Amino acid sequence: MISRIVENQMQQQLFKGKSILLLGARQVGKSTLLTQLIAASGLKSLSLDAEEADVPPLFEAPNATKLRQIIGDAQLLIIDEAQKIENIGATMKIIVDHLPQVQVIATGSSAFDLKQKAAEPLTGRKWEYYLYPFSFAEMVNHHGLLQEKRLLGNRLIYGTYPEVALATDDPKLRLRLLSESYLYKDVLLWSGLKKPEKIIDLLRALSHQIGHEVSYQELGNMLSLKGDTIESYIQILEQAFILFRLPSYAVNARKELRKGKKIYFYDNGIRNALINDFRFVETRQDVGALWENYVISELWKKNQYDGGFGKFHFWRTADQQEIDLIIEKDTLLQAYEIKWNVNAKAKLSKTFSKAYPNHQFDLITPGNIDTFLL
Repeated sequence: MISRIVENQMQQQLFKGKSILLLGARQVGKSTLLTQLIAASGLKSLSLDAEEADVPPLFEAPNATKLRQIIGDAQLLIIDEAQKIENIGATMKIIVDHLPQVQVIATGSSAFDLKQKAAEPLTGRKWEYYLYPFSFAEMVNHHGLLQEKRLLGNRLIYGTYPEVALATDDPKLRLRLLSESYLYKDVLLWSGLKKPEKIIDLLRALSHQIGHEVSYQELGNMLSLKGDTIESYIQILEQAFILFRLPSYAVNARKELRKGKKIYFYDNGIRNALINDFRFVETRQDVGALWENYVISELWKKNQYDGGFGKFHFWRTADQQEIDLIIEKDTLLQAYEIKWNVNAKAKLSKTFSKAYPNHQFDLITPGNIDTFLL
């Protein structure tokens, strides 16, 4: 049940004169999606895993003749974890320019590595797609709306990584193994990190601050690191699809906070695994923050699958007036308050209403979540 949304979008772009990049964290189902795409296309394919030691050398000093020999009569060339290949951008450019009968699809679990290596050679020659842990809509398609709404408390604790969401046993162990494996593989072992153990300390600190503004300087003081180092580490964690940042929204009012930022995790389960807290929602003090993280990450996924046209922000003033989420799209600001209590009430700040009349305001609770995610 890996994302049919992304699969269908990719199928429509096959053999359109561009390469395709499929990006996302490890274990979100990129390989499974490509297996589905290959089967649906009926095309002959060649799949290579760049983490196997003998694959990257194949693409040293690439040229059209050499690539024809490697690809043979395959119509689809799939290169998994393509960021491991130093010349991946040049390789894909040659295929696009000189082998139009071949569609190349490269996957990567590091947006920084793959996009950086492919950026200049593939200018105007690539489509980019992102895959995330299962979305609310995908789970509804899998087993129905009623069942998924019943499982919302479970999602807040264990998240929706495919291996966890589809398993019937031991989600805690699966999450611990998953978080350790991809954090160490894609973050801690990256070259250039002088103190890689600090990444885990930073992630744990951020796990306790979801829903709150974060200060790089304060985090740096806590972890004995410079604020600039904290910011660079957070950028790495973004590129590894572990978390994402929301900037503050400020255009009109002098009292609006203009440099604030909040940080959310793509998956609640990874967050809870980092702090080893899998208690039921009924006993937790942080259920409001967990619900906020879940809703915002789900809206983020939906926005990306719909084309990524919305820009995400939060809003706050110096006197603590606040809106949890603002999605800026075209000329409309969609403002959201996010509450776990289905009976909660919310009023929009008059300061915001006056400053930004082109807005729509909604309250999101477990009772109406499907209205916004389907």
